[in-house]
Amino acid sequence: MKSYDDLVDEALSRVKELMPWDLNRLIASGRNPVLLDVREPAEFSMLRIPGSINVPRGVLEQSCEWDYDETMPLLVAGRELEIVVVCRSGKRSVLAADVLLSMGYTKVFSLRTGVRGWNDFEQPLVDNEDRPVDADSADELLAPRLRADQRRPKAS
Repeated sequence: MKSYDDLVDEALSRVKELMPWDLNRLIASGRNPVLLDVREPAEFSMLRIPGSINVPRGVLEQSCEWDYDETMPLLVAGRELEIVVVCRSGKRSVLAADVLLSMGYTKVFSLRTGVRGWNDFEQPLVDNEDRPVDADSADELLAPRLRADQRRPKAS
């Protein structure tokens, strides 16, 4: 049986990653890739990279095809666009980028370290009203919130 990390590792054999400073350079160069944030809507509304669009990973495939409630015309018509997939830590984005590659997208990257790494690199983040969010506040919003029942049981 494969674990989540096994699936991510397999996808990494096919997906190219960018570090936050690589994405910063890419944006500064004027190439303006599509910043595709695959986090859940509540995560996206709290904090996001300016200019990114939200397509949750759970509806990604439908968003890339016509005739679905989730259809995102930019993505359907954009199989040749440069797309950087973003999530909180860089794992969901790798899996989503792998799906996009399998669907015929040709210039897809995953942001290694995700929004957390973008914040650590001290790059701008905004809230759902496009107001800047300072790095310390972003750290709090991006912190894992595991309940006790979500943690691996201790060996006895």
